[in-house]
Amino acid sequence: MQTLLNQLLPYTSLSKDESDYLQKCIQKKVYKKHEIIFSAGQVSKEIYFVTKGCVRLFYLVDGQDKTAFFYTEGQFICAGESYTFGTPAVENYEALENTELYSFSKEQIDRLLHFSPKFELIARIATENELICSQKIIASFVTKSAEQRYLDLLETQGELLQRVPQQYIATYLGVSPETLSRIKQRVFQKNRS
Repeated sequence: MQTLLNQLLPYTSLSKDESDYLQKCIQKKVYKKHEIIFSAGQVSKEIYFVTKGCVRLFYLVDGQDKTAFFYTEGQFICAGESYTFGTPAVENYEALENTELYSFSKEQIDRLLHFSPKFELIARIATENELICSQKIIASFVTKSAEQRYLDLLETQGELLQRVPQQYIATYLGVSPETLSRIKQRVFQKNRS
């Protein structure tokens, strides 16, 4: 629980009463490496917060999975459209490492929002962060080459390259594993010069 509270600090600090109430309204879930957390076709009824591990958001496209995003410690996860409108989700979430999440059901979130305005602030900031991340991903595919996207990933989330299998990094960048290998080699050669 303390890990969760520490990771919520960038959003806002909570009083003891707020922390105690939060603890009553959430459930800790643990997933093993490669375990599926949520599958396409299900209706999302929860929002998750990652306290340990790495989660991959992916879609199945013509029998192949395509990675869209990675969530690590301190990030919220939500199949937004499914959660909001009660429709079957099109995305999947997989634990890439042994992962610890805290889940919030819709009912629990409603209780938290009524208990303190700080929880509404956390929800708003989390939603804004997700929107900004999505916009950056879209912009990078429209305006940048695969090599530029790789360099951005290296600069902003370089630890993912150590934590995530290369085939997932490749699909996240929109390239084949072989192309990713060539990009990495070019970047390595440029850095040596």
